[in-house]
Amino acid sequence: MFYSLVIVTFLLALGLSYSVMHLFKSSIDAILARIIQDPIYSAWGKYTFFAGLVVGTSSGIRIYDLEKYITPLQHDAGEKQPIIVSLTQERWVLEIYRTIVETLQGLAWMMLVFFMVTLLAYVLLKRNEAAKK
Repeated sequence: MFYSLVIVTFLLALGLSYSVMHLFKSSIDAILARIIQDPIYSAWGKYTFFAGLVVGTSSGIRIYDLEKYITPLQHDAGEKQPIIVSLTQERWVLEIYRTIVETLQGLAWMMLVFFMVTLLAYVLLKRNEAAKK
């Protein structure tokens, strides 16, 4: 059951990351083409796409939170069996929801940083163009 949860959350985070990055791909490529003004912008676009996949997937899969399903929470001296949280249907729904929210949150932060940096680069580029005229 635990391995199924890990695989499902991984595939969900990866698929969601791919979908979001695919949605922003044309915007990212257009921005990079304008700022870099060299054919190398496509390589930066591919790297940004890959970085989005990594950030989204790693944000969506919270390994430390999933450890509670295989690691004992507490061990009373009088009990012989350690207490481990069981994977019920409700916990599955909660973990799937958390995966979706954390994946989108990680991607939102990455895209915010990306667009802030590219906006700064765009402003500097415009300032240089204005100074040349």
